[in-house]
Amino acid sequence: MLNITLFSQIISKLDKSRFKKLVNSHQSDKHQKGFTSWSHLVSMLFCQFANSQSVRDISNGLRSATGNLNHLGMLKAPSKSTLSYQNKNRSWELFRDYYYVLLESLGQQAQMKRTKFKIKSKIFLLDATTISLCLSLFDWAKYKTKKGAVKMHTLLDYDGHLPAYVNITDGKTTDNKGAHDIPLLKGSVIVADRFYNDFALLNVWDSSGVYFVIRHKNNMKFKTIKELELPKNRHQHVLKDEIIQLTGNKTKEKYPRKLRRVALWDDKNKQTIEIITNQMSWTANTITELYKARWEVEIFFRDIKQQLHIKSFIGTTQNAVMIQIWTALITILILKALKTQAKHPWYLSNLVAFIRLNLFVKVNLHKWLDNPFQKKQPPPNQYIQGVLF
Repeated sequence: MLNITLFSQIISKLDKSRFKKLVNSHQSDKHQKGFTSWSHLVSMLFCQFANSQSVRDISNGLRSATGNLNHLGMLKAPSKSTLSYQNKNRSWELFRDYYYVLLESLGQQAQMKRTKFKIKSKIFLLDATTISLCLSLFDWAKYKTKKGAVKMHTLLDYDGHLPAYVNITDGKTTDNKGAHDIPLLKGSVIVADRFYNDFALLNVWDSSGVYFVIRHKNNMKFKTIKELELPKNRHQHVLKDEIIQLTGNKTKEKYPRKLRRVALWDDKNKQTIEIITNQMSWTANTITELYKARWEVEIFFRDIKQQLHIKSFIGTTQNAVMIQIWTALITILILKALKTQAKHPWYLSNLVAFIRLNLFVKVNLHKWLDNPFQKKQPPPNQYIQGVLF
């Protein structure tokens, strides 16, 4: 019988040597007070997997796993005060950097086969989501007069549906301002909604060799230079395909080059969607399908808010909030990798719920992922010879 819990087997998939290198570079164990950075990471991952609502839940939950903590790389369960202190004082950048380290290894395992698009460009989906906070408790999270919030600006990799880049700001930062520092990969394509219709930003992307597919605003001023032929007897949702030039004085200064404008009919929402792009060679249908794929980033935001512990926080300082968000991102990275490796067709919500119920059960992780509902074999028939007299 396997003597390691499900949670221990999940933690064993993390690259501990790379984490130690980050700890040394950040010097995050300098004032550890007996609670190492690794123990901190495991505790916050337990918070996500077990959906712990407070530092007391984390402390008591890990304390109940006495005898199994050595498999997690921990000597003892943290006290409430120790965990609160480290959430307040240990740099959140350590957890951010470790997410990107894991993305290089586990992210490759989580990638799904892309069959929808035949283009060679790497596809990224850009959007932001607001996480509401109570302003009286989180007074640093400026948003509105009586509301606090942080905003998570996310560049989602279409292949694995995992963030390639995340920028967490206060709630007042606009979507386009939060996207100025995103990494730009030459030859890739960024798909975004109308909140990123910032021509100065689009000019930077174009100058860096990046394609964009953006929904444009209704008040955009332009003139048509050339109308392109629409496909006959197919792709009837494509209403217009044309080459345009911006005519507004300020906008033309920010983006002096030509653009392509494609209009499509969204039958589901009964509306016309107008898109601009700097890609001139792809078909109009490819452009429209790329924009429709933007919905995947909305699904990611839904998953991380509904399945993980990110809508309420166990600490009120900015550092504690950032640590909890980045460990949530590490958790969903682990879950996506497990989901892709499993033979069983897991829904993410079911996988989260089943792991939560079996966190300290001692069962083989891979066999359980492949066949979670394995039936027990009936005992063999026992033939007992009867007594003659």
